[in-house]
Amino acid sequence: MSFLNNVITGISLGSIYAIIALGYTMVYGIAKMLNFAHGDVIMVGAYVCFFAMGNFNLPAAVGVLLAVVVCTVLGIVIERLAYKPLRAAPSLAVLITAIGVSYLLQNSAQILWGAATKTFRPIVEGSLVLVPGQLSISYVAILSVVCCVIVMVALTLFTTQTKMGKAMRACSEDKAAAQLMGIDVNTTISMTFAIGSALAAIAGVLMCSAYPVLSPTTGSMPGIRAFTAAVFGGIGSVPGALLGGVLLGVIETFAKAYISTDLSDAVVFAVLIVVLLVRPAGLLGKYVPEKV
Repeated sequence: MSFLNNVITGISLGSIYAIIALGYTMVYGIAKMLNFAHGDVIMVGAYVCFFAMGNFNLPAAVGVLLAVVVCTVLGIVIERLAYKPLRAAPSLAVLITAIGVSYLLQNSAQILWGAATKTFRPIVEGSLVLVPGQLSISYVAILSVVCCVIVMVALTLFTTQTKMGKAMRACSEDKAAAQLMGIDVNTTISMTFAIGSALAAIAGVLMCSAYPVLSPTTGSMPGIRAFTAAVFGGIGSVPGALLGGVLLGVIETFAKAYISTDLSDAVVFAVLIVVLLVRPAGLLGKYVPEKV
């Protein structure tokens, strides 16, 4: 039964990683940049929900909705103020700016909410018992998997069936050509950041519900792991983000259970290196030759 428990834990954790990885893969696929401040948007969303439920006694659904709204606005503001002026800048400048935004969000959180670690109250409590005393699934784990599936289906329908989704795909292929066809590239990129940040808020609440510890650095490691999941599955690929997230969660869980808790991250990155040596574009990524 311990094996099944680890599988369930890995899939639920991987579902959270997949939701976070979608933010990375969408921004990279359309804007061709890595938003390393994405993990700290997760932290902001968790804090908003925490105070909405704790200080104002609002229902969990309202707290999640507020977190989504705040993070959506934050994502748009970050893109407009920090990244938009650097569209034509070298990638190194964008990377340094992203790291700066990350530290800005962490230090702002310390000023606003304090550096002390807080205990997050899960948005749902209890477990579904399958085998008494041996096998059970927490409602948070079930909710994480359900949210991941809903997000994947909704995002797939959005990108294939809506006008904005088709504009995003066009910008991903060629921003200059998309602009010539009348697509507002700036609005499209801002919408991408908005969607990614909204997903980060949902992932932050789910993550802190599963692992109820909240601090200004809460989003750092999950953000790095989710970025690893995006690369693992093939950054720029929506199905790749799902596959990479779930596989990463399962590998991390089994590494902690059967190898060592301290070495779990090393095992994850070792697997990533092996995969990239065999498939440099990731499991579902496509190699695109550079045009000269």
